[in-house]
Amino acid sequence: MTTIASTPTPVLVPRRFAGIALGGGKADRTAVAVLEYFPKQSRLFLRTLRERIKAEGDVSSDQALHELLSNGDEAFESLAFDAPLQLPKCLRCDLRCPGVPACRLPEIKWMRDFHQRRAKVKRPLKMFTPYTERPAEMYVASEFDEPFFPPQALGANAAPLAARAHFILRRLTIPAIEVFPKAAVWRIGRCLKVQKSYLRHHKNAVSGDEARLAILKAIMER
Repeated sequence: MTTIASTPTPVLVPRRFAGIALGGGKADRTAVAVLEYFPKQSRLFLRTLRERIKAEGDVSSDQALHELLSNGDEAFESLAFDAPLQLPKCLRCDLRCPGVPACRLPEIKWMRDFHQRRAKVKRPLKMFTPYTERPAEMYVASEFDEPFFPPQALGANAAPLAARAHFILRRLTIPAIEVFPKAAVWRIGRCLKVQKSYLRHHKNAVSGDEARLAILKAIMER
């Protein structure tokens, strides 16, 4: 009798990541997307999409989000927040402040030099505020091959989200990164050679479906 050895079924071991589109703590606009990546099979899947995470009875929206991210069944490798995770340098500094013109800290010196260079080609250009701005926003807003306008880290729109993100992460031990979705889509799309018109209009109500399909197809092919 001839024995035929069966081919073992490949073990599917995913690496799991979560992206959090953060809304205000008292709003219901927070959403979480869970991605599963299978390295051996080079496959990426959207496992879960939870929208409108909100308060229910005595459970706050913050607690609901915490329970979703800390669920024992979901072992995340990292979390990605579209909110500032690092405060501006001036709010993290414990040195005696000499003022912006005399500050020698690398971040403040970079922003001061950057502002002076930009002021030569764009007038009038308001002076930066190092307690609400970071070098990252200044760089992204003017140095990419496509204009982007990220909000200031502690500006009126982003400050409440920054506070909420810090509050949520205090109770989690999962590594977290900060993302700016518009720039991320652009840079990933350009790397995949997706045409610029698709990347510019992927949220368009009329042509968005076609653009998103093209982007997803490029990702799947790679």
